[in-house]
Amino acid sequence: MVTKRSSVDPKAVPGPPNVAARAAEQRGYGVPMEQHDRPGRAASDRSGAGGTALAERRQRPRWRQRLGTTLDLIRANPTGRVTLKIFIAIAGALVVSIGIALIPLPGPGWLLVIAGLGIWAVEFHWARRLLGFTRRHVHNWTQWVKDRSLAVRFLLGSVGLVFVGSVVWLSLKFSFGIDVVAEALHYLATH
Repeated sequence: MVTKRSSVDPKAVPGPPNVAARAAEQRGYGVPMEQHDRPGRAASDRSGAGGTALAERRQRPRWRQRLGTTLDLIRANPTGRVTLKIFIAIAGALVVSIGIALIPLPGPGWLLVIAGLGIWAVEFHWARRLLGFTRRHVHNWTQWVKDRSLAVRFLLGSVGLVFVGSVVWLSLKFSFGIDVVAEALHYLATH
């Protein structure tokens, strides 16, 4: 037996209307009508206060609204909630595993690890915090580099290029047995 947990009028709740919660209530599921804090949303967005220009500027894209509504509908059902958690856990683990495998190889290893964290962040709070931490530090590093002179940026870029070249060389040497440097020296000596 499912009981309604909310006796609050949905129209009296501040903020944007929660279509998914109302649809779940109409199906007989007990859904709390209070607005949950979501990371990345300002307090003025949650409370419904603020100017209309601010609300229009921060409005989420249509595809994100649809995705959020779909996820809310899935979470309204206890079986759907568990299934969604399992699906998100497996999908995130798969993407993170591929990313970790690609870190020493040439390819977008770190990008896939961060994408896997983004997938996990849909359902898991710890991943959301870790993703926020990563974004903050990448943003701080980018700002720090932008504030440096052109010579320092060139030096940092050169060090990064040497590092990536070393990783590619070592990956090819130990993974496939191809020593690119020896092959290049041999080619230059014979031609």
